[in-house]
Amino acid sequence: MKLWMTAASAALMALASTAGAQDRPQLAFVVNAASDFWKLAEAGVNAAQAELPDYEVQFRYPAQGTAALQNALMDDLVAAGTDAIMISSVDPATSTDAFNRIAGQIPLFTTDSDAPDSDRIAYLGSSNTDAGVQAGEMAAAAMPDGGTCMGFVGFLGADNARERIEGFRQAVEGTGVELVDVRGDDVDFARARSNVDDVLAANPEVDCMVGFYSYNTPKIYEALQAAGRLGEITVIGFDEDPITLGGVREGTIAGTVVQDPYQWGYQGMHLMASYIEGDSSEIPEDGLIIVPTKVIDQENVDAFEAELRERIGG
Repeated sequence: MKLWMTAASAALMALASTAGAQDRPQLAFVVNAASDFWKLAEAGVNAAQAELPDYEVQFRYPAQGTAALQNALMDDLVAAGTDAIMISSVDPATSTDAFNRIAGQIPLFTTDSDAPDSDRIAYLGSSNTDAGVQAGEMAAAAMPDGGTCMGFVGFLGADNARERIEGFRQAVEGTGVELVDVRGDDVDFARARSNVDDVLAANPEVDCMVGFYSYNTPKIYEALQAAGRLGEITVIGFDEDPITLGGVREGTIAGTVVQDPYQWGYQGMHLMASYIEGDSSEIPEDGLIIVPTKVIDQENVDAFEAELRERIGG
């Protein structure tokens, strides 16, 4: 009898724990594809969870980086009782109807790549145009006599890609630096590398390469290293991949524009929690909550890496 009571008590406690978790409001952060870039955002979400014990937060990757699978994941989250979602849109141009369907059921926020034509409540993330301008200014400073640049990016249709490219072109206008084309890869890492290899073989006039997504710069680095051309071609990066930061430190990458995905995750969870509690005071009139970007070069790369290690626990 005593053993049965112990087992029964344990089962009841487990059921109570599960019920308690289900009773808590659920907040979800949905990314655009599986990439190490999102580890910092996940760390921010986890930090927010410690400060939001009355909520259940989750960090979700789509099975693949496609708008269809991303939208299906949001439908699944809503069906499972999720109370608010923050998402980085793969392709806002084709997802407006899907986003509006979700926004008609629960509060929807965007991050990283906005969907401004949808009914999302607010965007929390970088000004991708400003980040593109910073990258362009870096390129102009690194190539005072001008240069021919080729860009590489994941989703050509995503707002973050389009705005970074536009910002870059705006910054280099009249400097002699030209971004002649941008190759997309749909977050296929093998294709990202082959895009660089193809340019090296077919476009000898290119003397500058720009990686507009976090993994693009490491693929540029790998291809240049394999071709024995590190240091010959000016490289401008985005985000804080360890290979990118190593290249900045050794001088083979001119610099990189970094965002603050940790704050997207941390602030995003708090923002959604406040909103579903009825507090919309943090939502600006234009719906844009901008977390500044900054340039990392040889002078500040060590201090920046120390900050990263602290945030992700080494």
